[in-house]
Amino acid sequence: MNTDRGDSGARGQAVLEVLRDRIAEGVYPLDSQLPTQRALAEEFEVSRDTVQRALHELKAEGWIESRQGSGSRVVRQPVHSVTRSLKAAPRIRAALGPFIQRAFAQSTVQLDVFTLTSESLDAHIRLQAERVRTGEIRPPERIEMRLLLPDESVKLPYPRAKRGPDGGDLEEVDRLLQERLHSITRRHTSSLRAALRDLETEKHVQSVDVEVRRIQVVPAFKLYLRRTAEILFGPYEVLDRSMLLDDDTEIQAVDVLGLGSVLTRHVNDEGDPNSTGSVFIESWQAWFDSCWNLLTPQPTSPSAD
Repeated sequence: MNTDRGDSGARGQAVLEVLRDRIAEGVYPLDSQLPTQRALAEEFEVSRDTVQRALHELKAEGWIESRQGSGSRVVRQPVHSVTRSLKAAPRIRAALGPFIQRAFAQSTVQLDVFTLTSESLDAHIRLQAERVRTGEIRPPERIEMRLLLPDESVKLPYPRAKRGPDGGDLEEVDRLLQERLHSITRRHTSSLRAALRDLETEKHVQSVDVEVRRIQVVPAFKLYLRRTAEILFGPYEVLDRSMLLDDDTEIQAVDVLGLGSVLTRHVNDEGDPNSTGSVFIESWQAWFDSCWNLLTPQPTSPSAD
């Protein structure tokens, strides 16, 4: 196994993403124990050091607690909906996975997305692409996606270090954190684009059109639109947490957690254009279209993502 820094970092990020998704989807419920480090290392075919880094990140984000000799336990899960009846009915889960799955059940997949990174989206797009490739689901005839991301020239308020390591240069640490975020965004954007275009190249889907544009706006929320059908909307939660730099230096920083976003789902009521869901979708579709048409430069080239 290649153990250089780049390979280890990529493998660790992949392990982290899968564990986040499993917590979000309830595979590891609240108060449950995660598999042992040895079991995770064998499952993902990585070193225990790589697993430890991923678990450290989950602990820093507040999802798990780890104790020597006791393993890791899930102590927090994302809230997926805030809708309750007067009788305190169970919360209705509004999650990205089922949303993307419903999109791929249509003959034409039409998705408009505004997000800080494309990390979560990439994981679910790749999952559906693999289901198409293996024949688990009927392939759509056409895929159309518009992805709106913050321009890298924008000075984002997060992630930001609260103090530099050992009194170091705070500005340099912030630069490293911002570049790390941009690198994650570029990697996952390129990954999801490749996954969808491969479906066209391999003739599973007749036509694929994926367009990425950058906007000089700081995302305070994430927005997923299935045009004229349904929408997922959720604010980013800002929190104080510890983060690991690439050299394993631990710092305190202000950051946001996409996984922890409260996602609410609204559905278009075709029989009532004045219903709450219909108006909500119409207004946010108009917002997305206006930003796409008026606030973005020319489409980015594939190499830029």
